Amino acid sequence: MRKVLKHMYYNTIVGNLLLTPAKKLYNIYRLRLLPEKIYLKRNFKNIFGYDLNLENPKTIQEKINWLQLNDRTQMHILCTDKYAVREYVEEKIGKQYLIPLVFHTEQPSEITPDNLPDYPFIIKTNHDCGGHIIVRDKSKVDWKNVQRELNKSLKSNFYYHTREWQYKNIKPCILVEKLLLDKDNKIPNDYKIVCYNGIVKFIEVIVDRYTNPHVSIYDPDWLIIEYNEAIIYPPGKDIKKPVNLTKMKLLAEALAKLFKFVRIDFYNIEGEIYFGEMTFSPAVGLESFPPPALANKLGLKLKL
Repeated sequence: MRKVLKHMYYNTIVGNLLLTPAKKLYNIYRLRLLPEKIYLKRNFKNIFGYDLNLENPKTIQEKINWLQLNDRTQMHILCTDKYAVREYVEEKIGKQYLIPLVFHTEQPSEITPDNLPDYPFIIKTNHDCGGHIIVRDKSKVDWKNVQRELNKSLKSNFYYHTREWQYKNIKPCILVEKLLLDKDNKIPNDYKIVCYNGIVKFIEVIVDRYTNPHVSIYDPDWLIIEYNEAIIYPPGKDIKKPVNLTKMKLLAEALAKLFKFVRIDFYNIEGEIYFGEMTFSPAVGLESFPPPALANKLGLKLKL
């Protein structure tokens, strides 16, 4: 029956017209009414092919899902909010590590060339993941379209797309930050420092994110962790150890002290460190860490 309905939906006009309302109702149920635990279990099995073990989690993915259901504080919400977290960062490590904020508003209509700088900048919302607009030349931007997209984003609750509870009650707003660029006018490497119980355990480095993205994984001493398959991006080559790695790790641990698990993102440009964001459930705990032995190794170190 499932195959028949799928064929009708994709291959016949009548089937599409009849089944579209049913599909919309199903999505409402799946995204809004399905209990979180069942939703997470279904997604996990669809990705990994086996049942999510929440009674005795072992892999890093299982433990991230366990934490999603069992480790919830107001600080998780504050530090997920890309605007509110700035105050936390300033308090814990200092204002000098924040990317310069050039504009902040709750109204998409205020995102206009007159309110924005002449140098490159990035527009983002505070309450979701991955939604941003990079602007290098504001004279070449369709600002009405930008406003429409931002308006749509502000009305969307990211929680219902992923069931990451920490996004649910964030009050949406828009941030405009200076765009960080390296000496070659490129987006700098993204250092994602993963901390367990306030201690750095491994570091992911994303290189050429917007052109030819690759990721390399290191232990805290900058020894590369070898793997052969893509995680989100293909495996990258060994890159030079940052001269200020120790400082970057200390900053990450200062921010991570309150949490069992968190990923702290930094940019490191010519020795200057800038905070990116804090993430408590990378890829919703569905990111693949091949081979499986690596997922077990990383999971073993995380004490719940």
